[in-house]
Amino acid sequence: MIALPDLPLPKALATALGGLVLLLASSRALVWGATSIAQAFGISELVIGLTVIAVGTSLPELAASVASALKGHHDIALGNVLGSNIFNLLLVLLPPALMGTTVLEGEFIWRDFGSMFLLTMALLLFAYGFRREPVLRAPEGVLLLLGYFVYTLTLLFAQP
Repeated sequence: MIALPDLPLPKALATALGGLVLLLASSRALVWGATSIAQAFGISELVIGLTVIAVGTSLPELAASVASALKGHHDIALGNVLGSNIFNLLLVLLPPALMGTTVLEGEFIWRDFGSMFLLTMALLLFAYGFRREPVLRAPEGVLLLLGYFVYTLTLLFAQP
């Protein structure tokens, strides 16, 4: 494991705040730019929302997970991914459900929620199912990325 540097509190807070501001600004710029490009190519708003926006809003969690994994803190990386996904689902889905009735087409239930469920179950199986401690190895990560790319291609070819 890599030891944390010994920084004075003001410098540590300034570094953390600066990193947070850069991370938020860059993820916002990525979402804005990628959305503009996708709209120019005629990609539907559904596909933009399920891919570009999802990736852009997940970049802070991804950066924290990668940094944790590179420092040998695999449990923090995995917990961050699972926890942020649960929090995002509750934060995104709960307010519309509380405000009124939303009707979802069967296609969204089976394709989108089904894919999310299968990939989440694969992540849990890979991380916890075969070992005593939660660790995700490179081949398992490649399989999860492949699943995400298959899902994204399905979205692109299924759009109206």
